[in-house]
Amino acid sequence: MKDYMVKDIRNIAVLGHGSEGKTTLVESMLYAAGVIDRQGRVEDGNTVSDYDPEEIKRHISISASVAPIEIHGKKLNLIDVPGYFDFAGEMAGPLAAVEGALIVVSAVTGISTGFEKAWNETGKHGLARFIAISQVDREHINYRAVLDSLRGKAFTGAGKDRHEIPIPEDMKPLVEEALEACHEAAASTSEDLMEKYFDEGQLSDEEMLRGLSAGIYEGSIVPVAPVSSLDGIGVRPLLYALAMYMPSPMEHTYHGINPKTKSMHIRHADMSESFTAQVFKTIADPFVGKLSLIKVVSGVLTQATPLFNANADKPEKAAGIFMIRGKKQTPVSMLCAGDIGALSKLQYTSTGDSLCEIGKVVQYDSIVFPAPQLSMAVYAKKAGEEDKVFSGLARLCEEQPDVIVAKDPMTTETLISGQGELELEIVRQKLLSKFGADALFKDPKIAYRESIRKTIKVQGRHKKQSGGHGQFGDVWIEFSPADEGVDFEFVDAVVGGAVPRNFIPSVEKGLRENLVKGVLAGFPMTGLRAKLYDGSYHPVDSSEMAFKTAARIAYKQCINASPVLLEPIMHVEVSVPDEYMGDIMGDMNKRRGRILGMEQSDGKQLIVAEVPQAEMFKYATDLRSMTQAKGSFKMSFERYEEVPAAISAKIIEAHKADLADDEE
Repeated sequence: MKDYMVKDIRNIAVLGHGSEGKTTLVESMLYAAGVIDRQGRVEDGNTVSDYDPEEIKRHISISASVAPIEIHGKKLNLIDVPGYFDFAGEMAGPLAAVEGALIVVSAVTGISTGFEKAWNETGKHGLARFIAISQVDREHINYRAVLDSLRGKAFTGAGKDRHEIPIPEDMKPLVEEALEACHEAAASTSEDLMEKYFDEGQLSDEEMLRGLSAGIYEGSIVPVAPVSSLDGIGVRPLLYALAMYMPSPMEHTYHGINPKTKSMHIRHADMSESFTAQVFKTIADPFVGKLSLIKVVSGVLTQATPLFNANADKPEKAAGIFMIRGKKQTPVSMLCAGDIGALSKLQYTSTGDSLCEIGKVVQYDSIVFPAPQLSMAVYAKKAGEEDKVFSGLARLCEEQPDVIVAKDPMTTETLISGQGELELEIVRQKLLSKFGADALFKDPKIAYRESIRKTIKVQGRHKKQSGGHGQFGDVWIEFSPADEGVDFEFVDAVVGGAVPRNFIPSVEKGLRENLVKGVLAGFPMTGLRAKLYDGSYHPVDSSEMAFKTAARIAYKQCINASPVLLEPIMHVEVSVPDEYMGDIMGDMNKRRGRILGMEQSDGKQLIVAEVPQAEMFKYATDLRSMTQAKGSFKMSFERYEEVPAAISAKIIEAHKADLADDEE
């Protein structure tokens, strides 16, 4: 592949709903452009962009992949982005690396949730947009109905390709209508063009190109193209239109900062400026090593470029520079401004990091990935393989920054969090196939707590004689509920030396050590106030250990202080279209939730509620099902509340059974 000038590069993300033909369309484009000599099929597992074993097995895209094409004197860096919502994190990186988007919508299903999400996200990023209506060769489709449903969002048009087959007579009115729409849309982008269009009724090809390009770049024009990817109908005209009308990287301005001086830097896709780039995706390969996919923002990258990571504040050294097409890596001598490529074996660099030249530091905004929606507990399937499992997961998290592995401080379990069950299952499969580490993913434990509702005064007395010095400690403690928000409060109210000063810290320490296991079911105790007010000691047999033991004996009597089970309550915000309000509120009631309020937000209803954490397992999956994936939610810890008695009894019984199994 030859070196291209910046003005001839087009970076385009291919987006849309899952299973509506994105990968097949990219494959058809590669074939139409002569990049491949045989068009693969998703069903056969031999497409360029779906090359991962899990993609081949499941017949779906699970990872964004790059597929550059040379056509009409332009280089099109296509990025095939997964459409399934479990892989929503795969969209964030590519959208930060492109200037345009090709959104695919099926002629069979029409506008879908995936289309709407792609439309909204590309709008937020200010990208130029094309729409491809795929699967127009299928039976019983209504192309015009799909087209009409898009009219509220886009102008429609058709690119010219003089190599296209003759237009059937019954289609000529549609073509004329499309061409007229193109003239009107192009004319609307400037007063000069509008004046000429009114005077002459049409524009020249050059004026059409200029007007449409301006409108597409501004977002006021969104062309729509019908295609049949399997037989190639409409694919070449689409390629022509993308090459001619999509903006080049030259038309964007990039803003960065020097993280130390906080000075602003403006960069352009100009080869004369200093080298800067951003990593938009990482591929972890246990054999080849880490591969960092980059968008070169400015300057030129060669093997001699002194690399520096602005985020890590460290110099970097790449083992090689590559052009990527699917899984194929082709070494290249350079990458110029605006282009997309890859660097191998960077030591300190992660997805979203900015690379620049040493001494010319520029850092771009980090890439924002969607917050995790579902968490599972991770365990090694075989004892002794914990290091293997967690080191493999750390490598995979480099590939998928929206997947987070972290220890839950409340339960001490290690949790893996992602967008949904499918994404986490594929992570587990990759862990096994790539790193030979077998893991179990389980529902996480709920961080239940115990507390008391009654004030009691108890004695803890420890006396033991076993030859020589004995052991003696005697304390009187008043246990009561602590003030709200206080985990544990110890009060020294001893007078007259009933308990010597040097032993009082031992009493507090003995209590704190035992709080980890409550008196009701063994969950940690919280909200407890302990007032040490009396006791006695032996001048010879008393010791720190004896008073710690006496404190433990006193603590166990909290079983008589009306102990209760507490559960974590979560603050939940659910955003859904109006038509799903009733279903969501009814479902919240079933989950023992309390609706706190509703308000309009970004054209949707925002439902604010408080729900027990135990009722929110797999909510991401349930919400997706209830709203056809149009709903989203955020959840955070709010406070602890008492569990209803009937539910509490079942939890205690189950927990005691688990403890018994662990002891066995």
